[in-house]
Amino acid sequence: IMKNKTTLLIMAAGMGSRFGSLKQITPLGHNKKALLHYTIYDAVHAGFDKIVFIIRESFAEEFKNFVGKYAESLVETVYCFQDMNKLPGGMPPIEREKPWGTAHAIWCAKDAIHEPFAALNADDFYGSDAFVKAHDFLANNQNEKEFCLIGYRLAATLSENGTVSRGVCEVDANNYLTAVTECTKIGTQADGSIKDEELNRVLSPNDVVSMNFWGFTPNVFSEIEKQFVEFYPQNKDNLKSEFYIPKVVDQMLKDKAAQVKVIPTEAKWFGVTYKEDTPGVNAALAAFDKEGKYLDL
Repeated sequence: IMKNKTTLLIMAAGMGSRFGSLKQITPLGHNKKALLHYTIYDAVHAGFDKIVFIIRESFAEEFKNFVGKYAESLVETVYCFQDMNKLPGGMPPIEREKPWGTAHAIWCAKDAIHEPFAALNADDFYGSDAFVKAHDFLANNQNEKEFCLIGYRLAATLSENGTVSRGVCEVDANNYLTAVTECTKIGTQADGSIKDEELNRVLSPNDVVSMNFWGFTPNVFSEIEKQFVEFYPQNKDNLKSEFYIPKVVDQMLKDKAAQVKVIPTEAKWFGVTYKEDTPGVNAALAAFDKEGKYLDL
């Protein structure tokens, strides 16, 4: 069987509101690289054929100079803009500052992607194992209605400096996703337990969570469009509403329009949700230097 070409879509148009600046291009570690440099490195070494960046036009030049040129030196690289005026289903734009969220970001890349692709956040470190597993799934998958999700242990994805958003997954005996719930306020409590503070629900450290590292086929674009047309009338007046990709996937599961293989990884995740997370990330990157990893970055 011919292997599929594979693309990595990197969502880098976010505002960094909790972080306070453009964390997608914040230099970290003594090498002064963004976490994105590590993502690009891991993706290319795992075998991805193309990288597509979703960015905002307002910082395109800055982004290309700091990160884009590195990607361009290694692999086919495409830039798409998350345009607030371009909405699925031809919905009329609304004056708002906050981007429409991850599902809209993915939809904005539809004209650049015609092959199986992974999609992930620009400001997270996912670990090389995750890229190898995602690439292998996408390269071999012949079912356009089968997606994948790289699953992390909840306890390995928390911040010591505040609450985080995570997609908490329910998985069946065959490792297929049955539901994903976007929990926007998960934090470690004084007694060491982990709680979804919004729903006042205790979670297990071993719960499988989505860090927004998905594997899709181009089938997902038309589904995003269909669901956005339903989402828009109910949310157009809420300028902070976001159209999340886990919600799109969850609806597809309910409609039996897709199945999602959850691929567990022991890879170490870290990220910069808050400015205070930076020292911990710098320490993790320094440990890689000692191990001799990423030396040719």
